[in-house]
Amino acid sequence: MRNFQNRAATAALFSPQDVLDQMPNSILLIDQAMAAGIVYANSAAEVALKVSQKNLIGYQMKDVFGDSPALDDLFAQFHKDGSTQRIDLTLGYGPLRPDQKECLAYVILSALEGTELLVFEWFEIDQQMKSAREERLILQARANKELMRNLAHEIKNPLGGIRGAAQLLDYELPDPSLKEYTKVMIKEVDRLQTLVDRLLAPHKRKKEISELNIHEVLERVRSVVLAEFPNGLAITRFYDVSLPEIIGDKEVLIQALLNIVHNAAQILDDRRQLGDAKIQLQTSVSRNVTIGKKRFKLALNIHVIDNGPGIPTEIIDHIFLPLVSGRASGSGLGLTLAQSFIQMHGGFISVQSEPGNTDFHVQIPYTSLEYLNNSELRGEL
Repeated sequence: MRNFQNRAATAALFSPQDVLDQMPNSILLIDQAMAAGIVYANSAAEVALKVSQKNLIGYQMKDVFGDSPALDDLFAQFHKDGSTQRIDLTLGYGPLRPDQKECLAYVILSALEGTELLVFEWFEIDQQMKSAREERLILQARANKELMRNLAHEIKNPLGGIRGAAQLLDYELPDPSLKEYTKVMIKEVDRLQTLVDRLLAPHKRKKEISELNIHEVLERVRSVVLAEFPNGLAITRFYDVSLPEIIGDKEVLIQALLNIVHNAAQILDDRRQLGDAKIQLQTSVSRNVTIGKKRFKLALNIHVIDNGPGIPTEIIDHIFLPLVSGRASGSGLGLTLAQSFIQMHGGFISVQSEPGNTDFHVQIPYTSLEYLNNSELRGEL
């Protein structure tokens, strides 16, 4: 009896709005008495539509999704038989969000019992596929990281022996012309040693977790990249200065974002020579985000957008895997390490690319220090 009373008391603390805001699917409540006017949007709908609830209330569905015969038919069918409607539907865009794209969604239209309200619920099918792809890439990245770390350890020991033997041989060779070969051996061993050290870098450094301002991290990255590429490159910022501080390792996040921005600057070589190379750094926050099957109330978004040639379609699905590079001179480790560093913070990096617009999206959940201390991530951080 006491447990029942406790649960009832707990339930009383949450309003219907609180419950709807926790729903992963996008939901609009529509008042039939207001000619299908919107009276409520949950957090997921605000994120999906990129319009706040305040700016949605009172508007019609056509203002949000545009003139849509298929949407009109859905409402007509509902009013005809009064039963819940379920359908795959392409949702367009209306005057309230003219810059958005169409999306294929699974839509549910039903009545809210005891009221004159309708519940318009949807989830993007593309988003569901994207989530499944992200989960697959997260698991793949973890497996590859463990493989590369073990492989690096196996390579490291023999390299020391080869280098030592080459040095001894260099001392013993009577013909100076032959020493050119031992110098090549030592140089190549050192190059491989540097490569191995980069693979092991995330696990060798002592981590320091604290609250930090992500814009300080981005400004550090921006200054480093502009110092290396002072001519022909502009790095613009579109920061949400109201963002709260995030928990993480500042130096690790600097290195992760530096790898992404530096990679973009190198890809922009041709545009830098023309003087019109551009990189945009953007920050924002999302609510009720799922990353790797974990649900978070808030997540930080960082976008690194460049106007380069784009990532070749044949490698875009593998761009975060070790030794995959879009540049002939690239090692294929920069983005791999960046993904590893962001995953250490419970986040993920995704990318969308076409000629003239490549967008690396870094998403990191807002977590507590206790979460990092108690989670499986702590073993990596």
